[in-house]
Amino acid sequence: MDNSVSKADLQQTASRICAYMLEDHRGNWGMDIHEWDWVPGVGVIAILSYYEATRLPQTLEALTRWTADNLHKAEKQKVINSAAPFAIFPELYRQTGDPLLLQTAARIGDWMLTEAPRTREGAWEHTVTENASFPEQVWADTVFMAVLFMARLGRLTGDSRYTGEALRQLELHLKLLQEESTGVLFHGWNCMEGNHMSGARWARANAWVALAAPMILEELADLKTVPAGVKERYAKLMRGLIRFQRADGMWSTVLDRPDFYAETSGTAGIACGIWKAVRLNLLEEDCTEAADRALKAVLGTVLPSGEVTGVSSGTPVMPTIEAYNHIPLHATLYGQGLALMLLAEKLSQSGG
Repeated sequence: MDNSVSKADLQQTASRICAYMLEDHRGNWGMDIHEWDWVPGVGVIAILSYYEATRLPQTLEALTRWTADNLHKAEKQKVINSAAPFAIFPELYRQTGDPLLLQTAARIGDWMLTEAPRTREGAWEHTVTENASFPEQVWADTVFMAVLFMARLGRLTGDSRYTGEALRQLELHLKLLQEESTGVLFHGWNCMEGNHMSGARWARANAWVALAAPMILEELADLKTVPAGVKERYAKLMRGLIRFQRADGMWSTVLDRPDFYAETSGTAGIACGIWKAVRLNLLEEDCTEAADRALKAVLGTVLPSGEVTGVSSGTPVMPTIEAYNHIPLHATLYGQGLALMLLAEKLSQSGG
């Protein structure tokens, strides 16, 4: 534990963040947890992480209640990006034994294996519920929104189809999005045009992979042999990200543009990924210094209400790099969630 941040302070702040997420924000796209899409999906994944760190029974109760109240909305939202909420189903099944959770997870996993749109390289196309289409585009977001669920389903069932696909998708996304010179990731890849579109090294895109990759690899441990190249690419990504960290502990919304605004969700996700990666021996111990500095910075963005500030709104691959600096800041469940996951990981290190 960083001695300048007490366990009690972390617990109190995490509790406030989680409580704010569970308040009634109906009609507020960024904060409405009573929907079925990637935004509340990141929220419930984070709340599960908080439960795993603290084992507070009321947190598990909130998740089971949320699932019962909102599962009926999932059928009309069958796209890759809205698969995110299903990532909590394997652990909820272990906790409750509810067969509907396992049956639903398997059905969605089979849809992802056999029907979900793919690019010519075999990567999942980034499909969304919004009225927008990104044909043959690969986005970093998918690793967190869909590949994590597939890995967890594989761990639960032991089915090699799921574990194999999770590993394949992680490897594909790293190969297609990584910049060899810096190690960091571009926001997206256009398979038809063979380019990274605007070429933005967007912080939150990097955070989705920085955080999800060690979570995925932990699920696959002893089930799949992970090629050395996957771990090497991931380590290269993380070392590259650390080089772009600002003096204030944050990362800019576009990594290589220190003149752009500092962005909280990307910072929290990257820092949480660092701690997870060190714990799994994917990174060296001295990398935690960057995560410690980021934690202090993220804590400074949390209001007394529990709202996490400095979070950029929903961001497609923008037409220019400059456009990323004009994305407005809003409270969002994914901003809350990534900050909560950061605190939960730190609490786990100290025994909850």
